[in-house]
Amino acid sequence: MRIGLAAYGTVFSMGLTSLSGRPTITPLQLMDQALASGLTGVEIPTALLKNADIPAIARYAQDHKLFLTVAASGYAPEPLISALEQATQLGALTVRTIIGGAKIGGDRRPLADRWPAFLEQVLHGLRTAIATAERVGVNLAVENHQDLASEELLWLCHSINSTRFGLTLDTGNPLATAEEPLDFARRIGPYIKNIHLKDYWIYPTDEGYRLVRCPLGQGVIDFPQLFSVFTELCPDATASMELGALEARHIRVLADDYWPAYPPRSAAQLASTLHFVYTHTHQPGQPDDWHTPFERNESASTIIAYEELQLAQSLPYIKNISS
Repeated sequence: MRIGLAAYGTVFSMGLTSLSGRPTITPLQLMDQALASGLTGVEIPTALLKNADIPAIARYAQDHKLFLTVAASGYAPEPLISALEQATQLGALTVRTIIGGAKIGGDRRPLADRWPAFLEQVLHGLRTAIATAERVGVNLAVENHQDLASEELLWLCHSINSTRFGLTLDTGNPLATAEEPLDFARRIGPYIKNIHLKDYWIYPTDEGYRLVRCPLGQGVIDFPQLFSVFTELCPDATASMELGALEARHIRVLADDYWPAYPPRSAAQLASTLHFVYTHTHQPGQPDDWHTPFERNESASTIIAYEELQLAQSLPYIKNISS
């Protein structure tokens, strides 16, 4: 499997937030960092492509045999069509997008009484955009961005019914929709076009659990088993390393108001998820304090060092299990 580098796991290091005090990384610099890390591709946010020299980026990627993925957002047709057309100019294989609707952490309360109507709007927008994906020969892949559950992602795939439509699996995010990660991957596996490699430490709370970023291989995700699933169900998918966000995600699965807009779940399904959670807390090396340096209001330089150390610790692990 080809493994690349995504930008959103190192937002301070790559200058994607003004709080970092760093200039924003360019697409060429992102590709250089991937090459220096021994990786074979990059996922470039559309924001980095504004006013960029698209032909030069495409040539550089081709010359260095790097795959490209474009990271877009939303379900409105016009921006997705623009991203797909830009992707074909770049020679990119896939445009990844996120849907939203739920707050981070799987919190659907803002749309609890309008969730079915929201999903119909999403379907309409994606159906409109997929005609362009089919015309230009680029995949459009919706990510499980702590918003849509596997049932809803599969519904989109079945409803759109296009070989150019599929999914981006974020390996850690199934836990945000109260799903066991390996089961989630197996369920959506035939539709996976793109993968974000992410790991979490788990901290139980009175209302559920917190997900806290960690180096790949040090948390709860069973990457060797996942790679076996990928080999079986989506051998042509590309993957990128994307460490978790700097803010912990509180998944309130034991709170009554977490569930009203979710698909029906059996007791066995919930038990499987909770069994996973409570048997994977307190991993070796897991800090007692779940707060990241960002949440402790530490300096930008400290946060940058934290991001870069976690990325450096992740690289040899992922290279070893994917070789």
